[in-house]
Formats: sequence, structure tokens, C-alpha cells
Amino acid sequence: MSEQAQYRGWSPSRSAAGDRNPWLVAVIVSIATFMVVLDTAIANVSLRYIAGSLGASIDESTWVVTTYLIANAVVLPVSGWLSNVIGRKRFYMICVALFTASSLLCGLAPSLNALIFFRILQGLGGGGMPTSEQAILADTFPPQRRAQAFALYGIAVIVAPTVGPTLGGWITDNYSWHWIFFINIPIGIVSLILVNWVLVEPEALKRERRESLAGGLRIDWMGFALIALTFGSLEFVLDRGQEDDWFKSNTILAFSLIAAAAFVFFLLWELTERDPIVDLRLLFRRQFGMAFLIMMTVGAILFGSNQILPQLLQTSFPYTAELSGLAVMPGGLAMLVVMPIAGQVTGLMQPKYWIAFGLGAVALAMWYSTNLTPDATFWYFATVRIFQVIGLPFLFIPINTIAYDGLPQNKTSEGSALINVARNLGGSVGVSLANTELLRRSQFHQSRLVENLVPSSPVFHSTVNQMSQYFIHQGAPPTTAQSHAYGLIGQLVSGQASLLAYIDVFHTWAIFSAALVPIVLLAIKRVSGPGRAAAAH
Repeated sequence: MSEQAQYRGWSPSRSAAGDRNPWLVAVIVSIATFMVVLDTAIANVSLRYIAGSLGASIDESTWVVTTYLIANAVVLPVSGWLSNVIGRKRFYMICVALFTASSLLCGLAPSLNALIFFRILQGLGGGGMPTSEQAILADTFPPQRRAQAFALYGIAVIVAPTVGPTLGGWITDNYSWHWIFFINIPIGIVSLILVNWVLVEPEALKRERRESLAGGLRIDWMGFALIALTFGSLEFVLDRGQEDDWFKSNTILAFSLIAAAAFVFFLLWELTERDPIVDLRLLFRRQFGMAFLIMMTVGAILFGSNQILPQLLQTSFPYTAELSGLAVMPGGLAMLVVMPIAGQVTGLMQPKYWIAFGLGAVALAMWYSTNLTPDATFWYFATVRIFQVIGLPFLFIPINTIAYDGLPQNKTSEGSALINVARNLGGSVGVSLANTELLRRSQFHQSRLVENLVPSSPVFHSTVNQMSQYFIHQGAPPTTAQSHAYGLIGQLVSGQASLLAYIDVFHTWAIFSAALVPIVLLAIKRVSGPGRAAAAH
């Protein structure tokens, strides 16, 4: 073992590659990652078709997404513990198999209730995979090559949500919604075959598992119940809060109180438990704790922008689901180019400077996005999306670098679980807050714009007359023409208010990203010398 590897606590005995090329391992685990992240984004654009096919309302069909996210949120925090108990390779293959089988069942679902149940199974399988994948990469690659490995993995994590809406819209428009689930089957089968053939269960992990189970399997049932109740309730609140008017709804209020109470009891229980199901003490490590917080930010920006921009195109502009997906796709292509570059250059500076650079790039991109106008073109949106995502690789890779910096060897699975919790939790919070701001600011701007629509206003009076004359020339009676004129003015005001609300969201993201830059520079420690030197090779 090299001096640098010893210093960083890395040992080749924990590698999942065995005597094979470790890059083959990185490619293989990225296959299933792409499938899971793609499926998370692809179902959103097909809800209307699912609802019509299964005789359900649009509101009922949203449970297809909500239940998946809840199941994902419940299993993710405990996936590190499950991986250690079951065996990392075995647990990973169980998750891939469950996700693939439930995808088949989702495509064959005869009713909405059946589809929701199968989506829960799919969420349980999908939620357990990222933890094993990132732990495999952290243990397989030494620190000097870890950034490039996470860059390859990051392509799947970040590009899949960009491709999802386009692919989902195309499949739904040209085939049927069933195929958004069926496409997972061949990918899952290929992933299972390759994982079983190439990946090995390292002897060091087998030994650690035997030692931990020597005194019998001790299961922290209370911790599991509390974390499931916390994240399940929280995900429900975040997903349904805006639709149900937040705390004005007794249901949302009840689930919020349940989530808060369960979380407090969970903290007290886990911090005093001898064998906790989630090792919260990792969050008190300065480097890891900061990595957790910044990853929440990345999740909020990534998932929030992935939803907000296509939503903007389909509501304020006449874009179909497929066309809106095409508009954001250049961002994914830009990511394919930038991610490997970020992996190569990360070692040239301390990780905290790259994180600050990435946050600054995101802030500038979001500020540029506020130049939105009603006559914005397809290429404007494509350019905006490229600017929005081009800084994310310089966040994703350094965050994982500092997260595993100095982390004990036997804590990589638990650390990976918490980092993935941060990304998903940040994404849920980001989407929820963005949608709330959109509604509130749209109402605000509409009320301000309506203040000028009074009969005593010469401009308003002239506009009504011009529009009425237009409708009269189209053959409408004078009384009907005036009603049409008022209706058209109302639509214009609503559209302008909505556009201004989206601009406000971009402003908020820009300010938030910029405000984090000095915090990152002050709070994150320098990575130790040998590790940095290794990363530069």
C-alpha cells in the first residue's frame, strides 16, 4: 500500500473490482443509476395520460410520483446499515432486481391502486441503490482517482433528469405510458448480469460483516420506525403542501407535527443507541457535515430547475412535453462535456475553492435567467439551461471528495446513505419551495397589475376598445366582443404575472447560491497535503 493511500485511510482490500479494471466497475454501477434517476423524472410528464388510461383524476395520478418518493425517502437513510448487514453486493443486486421486477408490474398495472403499490416497491428498490454505488466507488478507487470516478458516476446522476422529460414525452406521445416502465426491464437485466459477473464482495467487508454479526443480529427497530415515519411524513408534506395550501390544511398540519415529533425522538434515540441504524455522529464531523449541507443545496437547485424550466415552457409558452424536454436537453449534453473536465481539474485546487466556483457559476446563471421575456425563443431556453447546469459538476465532485475525506473505512456505506439523503431531501425541499414561491409571487404580481385595470384609466379604456373592434371585425356582436376583450386582457395579465413569478424564483436561487460562497470558504477545512497532492496526479 502506498504512503498516500495509507494516509487517506484507503485500502485495496475493500475494492469491488478484484483483479479487474476498476473503471469497468464505475461504468457498471452507473448503468443502474441512470435507470433509477431517469425513472424519477420520466413519470412526471406522463401523469395526464396515466390518469386518463386508468380512469383517475390528475390529482389522484400524482400519487404515482408521491408514493415513489416517499418509499425512496424511507429506505435511503437505512440503506447503509442494510448494506452492511446483508452484504454490499447482495444488497445491491436485490435492489436492482426489485426495481426491475416492479417496473414490469407497473407497466402491467390494471388500476391506479395497483400502480401505486408497485411504485412503492419500485421506490424501495431504487432508494437502496445509490448508497451501495457510491460506497463501491469510494472503496474501489484511491483518493487520487476518486474525483474522476465520481465524475463518471455524476454524468448518470445529473444527465438522466435532463433526458427524462424528453424521453418520457416522446414515448408517451408515440407509444403509451406503459413503456416508460417497460424500458427499465432490459437495462435492469443487463445491470444484474454485469454486477454478478464483474463485482466482487471484498474479503475486508466479509470479515467486518462476520464480526458485526458474531454476537447475533441486533436490529434497531425503533430507529427504523422513527426514520420511516419522519421522512415518509415529511415527503408527504413537501409534495402535497402547496396543493393543499400548507398549514391551512389539517392534514398537512398533522403530518408536519408527526414528522417533527418523530424526528426529535429519532435524534434522541439514535444518539444514545449502541448500534444505531443511522450513524448521525457522522454529521458532527466538520467536513462531512458541510458536505451534507452543500449537497442539499445542489439537490435543491438540480431537482428544482429540472422541474421549473419544463413547467415554465408548458404553462407560459406553447411547448409540448416533448418540445420542452428538447429545450433542456442541451444542458445534459453540456454536462457530458463538463463533467469529465471537472473530474480532471478538481485536484488542481482545494475542494472548497471549486465548490465556491461552482456556486458562483450557478448564481450568475440564475441571475442571467432573470432576463426572461414573453417572446423568448427556443434557443434562449436552451442557452439558459446550459448556463444553469454548467457549474454543477464543480459542486458534485468536490462535495463527494470532502465527504469521504478522513471518513473511517467501515463508514463509507453509512456516509454514502447520508449524502444521498441530503441530495434527495434538498431536491424535495427545493421543488416544494419553488412551487410555493411561484404561486405566491404570481398572486402578488397579478394583484399589482390589476390595480391599473380601472375604467378611469385612458390606456385601459383604449385597449378595451381596440380589442373589441378586433373581435367585431372577426364577426362577434358588440356586446360579446367587449366580453372577449376583457377575457383576453385577463389572460394577458395572468400570463405576465406568471412570468414575473418565474423571474422571482430565479432571483431567489441566484441570491441563495451567492450567499453560500463565503460560508463554504470559511467553514470547509483544507484537505490534507498528501491527499491534495495525490488528487493532482
